[in-house]
Amino acid sequence: MSKTQNAIISSVRTVMGWVPAQWLPGGTPDPLIERRAAIGRQASRLDGPLKVAGEARFAAEVAMERLCYAALVHSPVTRGRITRLETSAAEAAPGVILVMTHRTMPRVGTVPLISITDLSAVGNSSIPVMQDPEIRYNGQVVAAVVAETQEQADHAASLIAIDYAIDAARTRFEDAKPDARTPASLLMDKNHVSIGNAERELKRAPNRVDNVYRTPAQNHNAIELHAVTAAWDGDSLVLHDATQMIAPSATALAKLFGLKREQVRVLSPFVGGGFGGKGLWDHQIVAIAAARLAGRPLRLMLSREGVYRMIGGRSPSEQRVAIGAEGDGKFTALLHTGYSVMPSYGACPEQYTLGTRSLYGSGSFEIMQRHLELDIVPNTFMRAPGEAIGSFAVESAIDELAHAMGVDPIALRLRNLPERHPISGAPFSQHALGQAYAEGAERFGWDRRHAEPGTVREGEWRIGMGCATGSFPYARMPGANVRITLRGDGTAVIACSAQEMGMGTATVQAQHAADRLGLPLEAISVELGDSALPAAPMAGGSSQTASIAGAIAAAATKLAGELLRLAGNDSPIAGLRAGEVQLVDEGIASIADPARRESYRSILARAAREAIAVTAAGSAPLEFLKFAMHSSSAIFCELRVSAVTGEVRVDRLLGSFDCGTILNPKTAASQFRGGMIMGLGLALMEETLFDERSGRIMNPSLADYHIPAHLDVPEIDVIWTGIPDPRSPLGARGIGEIGITGVAAAVANAVFNATGKRIRDLPITLDKLL
Repeated sequence: MSKTQNAIISSVRTVMGWVPAQWLPGGTPDPLIERRAAIGRQASRLDGPLKVAGEARFAAEVAMERLCYAALVHSPVTRGRITRLETSAAEAAPGVILVMTHRTMPRVGTVPLISITDLSAVGNSSIPVMQDPEIRYNGQVVAAVVAETQEQADHAASLIAIDYAIDAARTRFEDAKPDARTPASLLMDKNHVSIGNAERELKRAPNRVDNVYRTPAQNHNAIELHAVTAAWDGDSLVLHDATQMIAPSATALAKLFGLKREQVRVLSPFVGGGFGGKGLWDHQIVAIAAARLAGRPLRLMLSREGVYRMIGGRSPSEQRVAIGAEGDGKFTALLHTGYSVMPSYGACPEQYTLGTRSLYGSGSFEIMQRHLELDIVPNTFMRAPGEAIGSFAVESAIDELAHAMGVDPIALRLRNLPERHPISGAPFSQHALGQAYAEGAERFGWDRRHAEPGTVREGEWRIGMGCATGSFPYARMPGANVRITLRGDGTAVIACSAQEMGMGTATVQAQHAADRLGLPLEAISVELGDSALPAAPMAGGSSQTASIAGAIAAAATKLAGELLRLAGNDSPIAGLRAGEVQLVDEGIASIADPARRESYRSILARAAREAIAVTAAGSAPLEFLKFAMHSSSAIFCELRVSAVTGEVRVDRLLGSFDCGTILNPKTAASQFRGGMIMGLGLALMEETLFDERSGRIMNPSLADYHIPAHLDVPEIDVIWTGIPDPRSPLGARGIGEIGITGVAAAVANAVFNATGKRIRDLPITLDKLL
């Protein structure tokens, strides 16, 4: 995050503005937007039968001979150093194979931190892993015990005696503000944006709001706990890992342990939820080192408390949002500033202001974030990082302004929708948020909402409606590679190291490949989750579908060229070039004269080939440097609040989405609903309780950290515009994270409509409503 990066990206965007659109990826719409067969169908998940039958093997379920088990010991202090370390009792315990501490841990360096400019860098922390006696945060790993069984390892770990010299620690949010850092950039965007004099325009505005909104820290709680099964064979390593960054992890681990890239194989065919938390953390490094010392395959699975202690989550934030508007509702000033936590040894900013930059037009802007330095486990990305909590602040402020002005909150939003990106001036690739609002409001019955808070009651229950907007940027990662193998029997295999984390990646890409190659869906098989396959970037930022789709498109073009070469001069397609043909109807045909065609089977049979394979990478993702590309949503909520207990019961949620082509309605609806349920947790219950006296997380279990249960989840309706984005592969944009974005604000705004109480501090617990 540097001024140099800002200058480079700004220059590239300027150049892209001059380049004719037709010269770029997406310059002409993907032909499959209009020529679809499998895409858009309600295809069932290919991995469904395996999971239902219990045959899908996750990282902690891989069977190996002579497997041993590890348990970790975490520091109970926040800052200091180990002064006494006694391991003899643990070493003498039944079944113990070894105890590993900083004294015996192999010497390893640090993993390069996650970086937008280096996608092979996947580290979440630059703190050395068990390399010295220093303690940097409460929960840091200080020892590992390896034993014949998990129970023996857990017991022996409890026998290790450790004394610490305790140093002063930075644990208080408020105390850290005077020393806050102002980073130059947030991911790919310049941090500080100042257009006009927003403070002055705010004071001049006849209508304005100016408030502070606070959101708590939150922890990852994937159903599958973080786990690894590590096995060495000489100097080669096989790691079964619950990870959403397979190929980059293999590269990073090879460097860390002084191996060649081909000596490391990371397998992760199934991941039980990632959401940003399944990256490269300390536990993988400890497990690999311990397995090498033990000379046996080793399994390490974190406990739920272990996840809280050493896997980062969402940062707490304090956000100021101020909006000034003319009498007609047109914004004249929009300010979004504040604080979040990101230690200097971390890598993941909580970019809560990024969504604000694209949503609404304004006569002036003042946008900036500051980072606080606290001694905590480094935070990491968590579903819609930044956008989820940033939308709570901005969309609550807009609702406040609409109420103060006596106008409908949807009308105020639509009045300020921009025609181009409000900050960069780039044209939108496709933008139909107004349509999403219109269709959502009609389906939800927004016209039945009473503008005056607290006017609708049923007994003790006060009923309210609220809405909010969500925005999440499109991303297509560079470095996505795919191998297509076309067989003589008319089937094809799509191979890529990408992840299947439960969102239906294999299913959607099989649908895509079927249409791209002109084959029936049942003729396509997909291989994923292995670093030995063509490399794909990490799954994050709702980018994986578009990234892999771009690579499949590139590989299909390459395949067409190879088929023309194989066909030779005796084929009906002889003399044609790759740009003059299409892959359709289980063969290759002339675009100009479809009668000139030959089937795949015929070409391969005549060439005496059982199969043909090509590997290709997706084109450079230049489209989002020229165009403003965002998925957006209109979220609607109806709920009840008890006048007696303050309890909130959400009765209905509706999400109306504008996300380009919907590739599979069944899996897409599931993604949208899953995100909206996480939004309910953000709004009403999720909160990591951090003891500022000790730096310790006080609720590291699902008994004390509350997430939505079945009875908390109401009827959830989802609809979409389905308008293709002409600049993206298949016309699709990401959908994994837009579902959560805007939900917290919609709930908070509905609570205000029901009660007249404005909650600016999440979660909305009943004590705040009594």
